[in-house]
Amino acid sequence: MARNPVQFQKGMSLAAFQAEYGGKESCEAALRAQRWPQGFVCPKCQGRKHSYCVRRRLYQCSACRAQTSLKAGTIFHKSKIPLTKWFLAIYLLTQSKNDISALELSRQLGVKYDTAWAMKHKLMAAMAERNKAYKLKGEVQIDDAYLGGERRGTPGRGAAGKTPFLAAVETREGKPVYIKLRRVAAFTKEAVKRYAKEAIEPGCQVISDGLYCFESLAEAGVAHTAILRGRASRRIVDPRFKWVNTCLANIKGAITGTCRAIRRRHAGRYLAAYEYRFNRRFELDKMVERLATVAAKTTPQPRYVISPEVMSG
Repeated sequence: MARNPVQFQKGMSLAAFQAEYGGKESCEAALRAQRWPQGFVCPKCQGRKHSYCVRRRLYQCSACRAQTSLKAGTIFHKSKIPLTKWFLAIYLLTQSKNDISALELSRQLGVKYDTAWAMKHKLMAAMAERNKAYKLKGEVQIDDAYLGGERRGTPGRGAAGKTPFLAAVETREGKPVYIKLRRVAAFTKEAVKRYAKEAIEPGCQVISDGLYCFESLAEAGVAHTAILRGRASRRIVDPRFKWVNTCLANIKGAITGTCRAIRRRHAGRYLAAYEYRFNRRFELDKMVERLATVAAKTTPQPRYVISPEVMSG
């Protein structure tokens, strides 16, 4: 059986990680370079001239006298966890194809479960922030999906306990390139329109099934083609939806297979983490540095985040 080259991407080995980020000094040096690549910049007045208090490990701006630490104002703000464990968490979270559960993360880091859970969610929140920086282009496949198992009661779209989300895949020469995943309150025209404006460049060629809410895609400035595929129970596999269907199957398998179950209010972060890893699957060896850079430039994140569209729904 031929090997899929995508699955054999070169990542960062544990030995390479330890050599680069294994010590306290090396982690601090890396965070300093990621936060202030051109040298120290005062977060209050943007001044560059400063002094450093070794005993308190604080930088003091010579202009406004404001003091700040290396971790202040970043995802690591006020954290008592050593940077070495934070970087190890970044390594484990980025190099695991199908995610890593908070319980397994706690064992690997040697911290309590609640601590590992909070660390993971802060890093996933940083991933979600970074995902907002780009949009899909060219040819795009879009589909609706749910997270959550079957429960007693109304089946299908009216089933209780399921979390709706939208998935769109940009393809190039018949291959998937990037994916955008967003949790929505419900599959409404307004939700789809808002999603398209945030995730898809105007002028894209977008195909979807015949679900009524996708009619609003045209209002978002994209060229939309609806393809009727019949009832789900009788649906014929359409090659035009191959990659979005494949990605949806992989997403559900990764989340339920690794974490078993997730709370509905956290679904957005898990989807964002999958999106982040998928879109950088060809650069596994650089993902530790890239996520650490994002974490250094991301403001402190609250424990729980619920998007506005979910709150309004």
